[in-house]
Amino acid sequence: MEAFEDENPFESEPERLQSDSSSSRLNIADEPSPAPAQPMPSLSPPTSPSRRNAFPSPGSHRQPQTFKSDFCCARDQWLHSGEDVEILITDAVKTSVNSTSPYITYVIEAGTARAQHRYSEFESLRNNLVKLYPTLIIPPIPSKQTIGDYAIKQAKAKEDAAMIARRKRMLQTFLNRIARHPILSNEHVFHRFLDGEVSWAEVLHSPPISLLPKNILKAPSHNPTDQSVALAYAALPNPSAAHPLRRPDQRFLDSEVFTNKFAAHLSGPMEKVTRRTMKRWSDLAQDHAELGATLNGFSLNESGQLSVAVEKTGQAIDATYMSTTKLLQEFEQNWAEPLHEYTQFASIIKKLLQYRHQKHVQYEMTQEGLEARREQLGELEKSEREARRLEEALNQGRTSTIRASTSERTSAEGDAEGEEAQSEPGLSHRQEESVYLPPHPGPNPVKRRAPGMGLLSALSYTLHGMMDVDPETARRNSITKNKETISQLEDALHLAAQDLKYSSSTIQADLDRFQRQKVADLREMAISMARSHRDWCKKNLEAWEEAKAEIAKIPDHPNRLPDDATNGAGRRESMAGPADPQ
Repeated sequence: MEAFEDENPFESEPERLQSDSSSSRLNIADEPSPAPAQPMPSLSPPTSPSRRNAFPSPGSHRQPQTFKSDFCCARDQWLHSGEDVEILITDAVKTSVNSTSPYITYVIEAGTARAQHRYSEFESLRNNLVKLYPTLIIPPIPSKQTIGDYAIKQAKAKEDAAMIARRKRMLQTFLNRIARHPILSNEHVFHRFLDGEVSWAEVLHSPPISLLPKNILKAPSHNPTDQSVALAYAALPNPSAAHPLRRPDQRFLDSEVFTNKFAAHLSGPMEKVTRRTMKRWSDLAQDHAELGATLNGFSLNESGQLSVAVEKTGQAIDATYMSTTKLLQEFEQNWAEPLHEYTQFASIIKKLLQYRHQKHVQYEMTQEGLEARREQLGELEKSEREARRLEEALNQGRTSTIRASTSERTSAEGDAEGEEAQSEPGLSHRQEESVYLPPHPGPNPVKRRAPGMGLLSALSYTLHGMMDVDPETARRNSITKNKETISQLEDALHLAAQDLKYSSSTIQADLDRFQRQKVADLREMAISMARSHRDWCKKNLEAWEEAKAEIAKIPDHPNRLPDDATNGAGRRESMAGPADPQ
C-alpha cells in the first residue's frame, strides 16, 4: 500500500465524535436509580473542593476545543463550557449497597453532579473506552492490589488507608485526562459515568456498549459499534500480533522502538531509584523522629541554658522529621505516582501499536487471499476455455462425420436397388439357404470373481453416486464460488484499507498529542520536586537557626581561656621565637 496520508482527526472533527447513544439519547432523569443507603463512615479525610493538585498540570497539554453548539447532556455542556473545569474525587466511603459484603466507593464531583463508583466500575469504564476507541491512548487507572498485599494484609487489604488515598489521587487524574481529551471528552458514556443518575449496570446494557463486537479487529476502527458492515468484516482474517509484515511502515517501527526504550528506562532504572530514594527518605525521617524524642527527653535531665539548647536542638530535629515526612508525601504524589502512570502509558502505547500492526497484517493477508483467489479463478477460466474449444472441435468433427456417412448411405442405397433388380431370380434360393440356423451355444459361462470384489464394487458404486463425477459441472461451480469470494474479498480489502489509513493517521495524531502531554507533565514533575526540596530546606534552615541561637547562649567552659587571651598568648609566643635549648 502506498504511503498513508496524514488525516489528523484532532484538527477536524472526526466522523464519530459522539457515541451512538448521543443520537438516540436516553432520558436519564426518567428512571433514576434507587437512592443509595446511608454510607458508612469515611475511610479518608475529605478533600477540599477548592484544593488543586499539582499533578497533572491543568490545561498545560490541553488542545483548543472546537466550538460546540449541540450538547448531548448537562455534563457535556459543563465539560465544554470554555472554563478550566476539574473533576474531583472528594472522599472514599465504605458501603454495602446491592452487595453482601462491604466495598469502597469513591465520591466524584463534576460541577453540580455527584456520583459514587467503586474501583471495578472505573476499570469497566476504561475497558469499554478502549473498545469504543481502539486508535486512541486511553489513560490508565491505578494498578490492582498484588497477591502479596492480600496475603500480608488479608481482610484489611481493601481498607488500606494509604492505598485508598493513592487510588483517589490517580483515579482523579484518570478522569481529568479524559475530560481534557479532545475526543474522549465528547463520549456520552463518560458523561453518564459522571452524572450518577443511572446505575453503571444500566449503562453497560445500553448502546453503544451493548453493540460492541466480541472481536474488535473485525469491526470498523472509526466506529466499532456499526452493525451495518458486520457481514463484510466477517470475511477479514484474524491475525496474531506476532505475524510479520511484508511492507512495514517505518514511522511506526520507529515509534515501537522508542516506546520500548521509554518503557525499559522507566520501569527499570527510574522506578528502582525512585523506590530506593523513598525508602531512604523514610528511614531518615524515622531516625530523626527517634533522635528528636531522645534529645527532648535528655533536656529534662539538664538545667539552665544547656537544657534549653538541648531542647531546641531536639525541636529542630523534630522539624526536620516533619518536613522530611511532608517531602516524602509530595515526592510520592508528584513524582513516584506520575512516573508509574507513565510506565503504564508505555504499555498502553505498545498495545495501540500492536492493534495497528494487526490491522496492517489484516490488510496484507486479505490482499494475498484476493490475489490467490484471482489466480485460481484465472486457472479455472483457462481450463473452461480449453474445454469449450475441445468440445467445439469434437462437435465439428462429429458433424462432418455424420454428413459423410449420410452421403455414403444414400449412394449405397442406390446401388443396392440396382443389384436387387438384377438378382431377383436367385433370391428364393438364397432365402432357402438362410433358413438354416446354427445350434445355440447355451448359457454364458460364469465369470469367477476374486474374493471381496463384490464389496469393493458396491462401495465404488455408492461413492460415485455421492460424488459429482462431472468435471464440467464441478469446474463451473468452482468458478461461481470463486467469483463470489473475490467479490467479498474486494469489499473486505476496501474496508481493511480504510481502517489501516484511519488507524495510522489517528494513532499518529494521538501519539503527537501524548508527546506534548508528556513534556508538560515531566516539566511539572521537575518543578514540583524542586519546589518541595526548596520548602524542605527553608523549614529546616529556620529551625536550625533558632537552635543555633540558643546554643550560642551556652556559657564557655570554665577551664577554657577566653578567645582574646588565647589569641594574645599565641602572638607573644610567635614574636619571641623558639627557646634556646642551652
